[in-house]
Amino acid sequence: MAAPRDWLGAVEEEGNSGLQGSSGVEVVFPSDPATPAPLCPHGPTLLFVKVNQGKEESRRFYACSACRDRKDCNFFQWEDEKLSEARLAAREAHNRRCQPPLSRTQCAERYLKFIELPLPERKFCQRCQQLLLPDDWEKHREHWVVGNISVGQLGRPSQLLRPLENKKTNAQYLFAERTCHFLVDLLPALGLTRVLCVGTPRLHELIRLKASGDKKSNIKSLLLDIDFRYSQFYMEDSFCRYNMFNHHFFDGKAALEVCRTFLQEDKGEGVIMVTDPPFGGLVEPLAVTFKKLIAMWKEGQSQDSSHKELPVFWIFPYFFESRIRQFFPSFCMLDYQVDYDNHALYKHGKTGRKQSPVRIFTNIPPSKIILPSEEGYRFCPLCQRYVSLENQHCEHCNSCTSKDGRKWNHCFLCKKCVKPSWIHCSICGHCALPDHSCGAPKDGCFICGELDHKRSTCPQITASKKVIKAVRKQKQRKSKKTKMETVKEQSMNHTSVTRKKKRRERAHQYLCS
Repeated sequence: MAAPRDWLGAVEEEGNSGLQGSSGVEVVFPSDPATPAPLCPHGPTLLFVKVNQGKEESRRFYACSACRDRKDCNFFQWEDEKLSEARLAAREAHNRRCQPPLSRTQCAERYLKFIELPLPERKFCQRCQQLLLPDDWEKHREHWVVGNISVGQLGRPSQLLRPLENKKTNAQYLFAERTCHFLVDLLPALGLTRVLCVGTPRLHELIRLKASGDKKSNIKSLLLDIDFRYSQFYMEDSFCRYNMFNHHFFDGKAALEVCRTFLQEDKGEGVIMVTDPPFGGLVEPLAVTFKKLIAMWKEGQSQDSSHKELPVFWIFPYFFESRIRQFFPSFCMLDYQVDYDNHALYKHGKTGRKQSPVRIFTNIPPSKIILPSEEGYRFCPLCQRYVSLENQHCEHCNSCTSKDGRKWNHCFLCKKCVKPSWIHCSICGHCALPDHSCGAPKDGCFICGELDHKRSTCPQITASKKVIKAVRKQKQRKSKKTKMETVKEQSMNHTSVTRKKKRRERAHQYLCS
């Protein structure tokens, strides 16, 4: 269920690289699109362009906004491609087939019927991930069905549902209880009463549970998530199926108005957006989407409040800091380590490279956010913010410089603090890992040095694989030929021996006659 280490390294590599010429493909956002983008099962597609040595190729193409792997959504269309009516009709039919079998309204109606059932009749199909009404029992008779679904279980659907594991699309690495409680307890201290939960289902659950069990709690939340399965557990005013990569509400204007009303309630006061996107997702489409949600919130603001910002918690790995701040310069990164229940690597309390690299990026002044001292955080009076215990203040940088929770060392030649595992390279003129390749560019491929692709798609690897494959086939052919020659030789030897034996027998018969 956890991401493999090579994938984690690839994400960090992408986060550390620049936007230009790093991945070979970039997103294009036309300032005035003449025609709307074509649709795939995940909503409007995005326009991409291939980049070679920093130069764009002439032909652009549309692809799925949510899926970076063609195996998950194989939509592809050239920007200037003209489709026939038959292909357009076939595409529309395919998009309809990929949608959930029940509408949002039908799911809400089923939920109301389900909670009225006696406890022994409340059943959930683990195979189909579906709440079952009595009329459904026969269809799921041979499936793994769980009974006696309590009100408490209905309130924690993330524990009932099986987490999705696609790391590039909708990976559901769910907040640990420690992180959820930290965020929920932080809200009243910041004067926040409403939370727009974008891809944070477990936080949404805890807020609702606390509100139902504590009469003093007045915090409300609205969940936006691409996972349609949550439609079974929430009414229309508490959940909207949403694609955060293209700002698409699957249930149309009705869901859009639910979100707008939630953000603009009380003239937009006391609301915060908390988002936890898939770490394999592109930063730029996410930033564009979040700016649209912020603009939606601003519509309800008066002219006197035009200087205000919508408070945001963007939860992402620390090595994306430069990318995020390109789009949101006012954001800063907190030292708080976010951890997940179902992720083996992203765990708080581990040390070195094994500790969670996930942080909170926010436009709220860090001096206002108190991190728990019992977990090893302390307040730095010089930086006016809470930092991790190992994050020591550097008098030369005049800052607590560590990003990953370890103590960093100051390099006087680079005039900045660097990771403890780095050393200064006199050839490169900057600090790097001891076994780094001198003179290699920071961006692009670490094997051949080209800027138009990553290590995983390096042509040298591809060529090497082809050579290895050709050599393997040649060996197989040679082995097969050798085996055939051996069999043929054995057959010939057997024939020769048989002939000699028969000749001796005939000679013996002749002599005896």
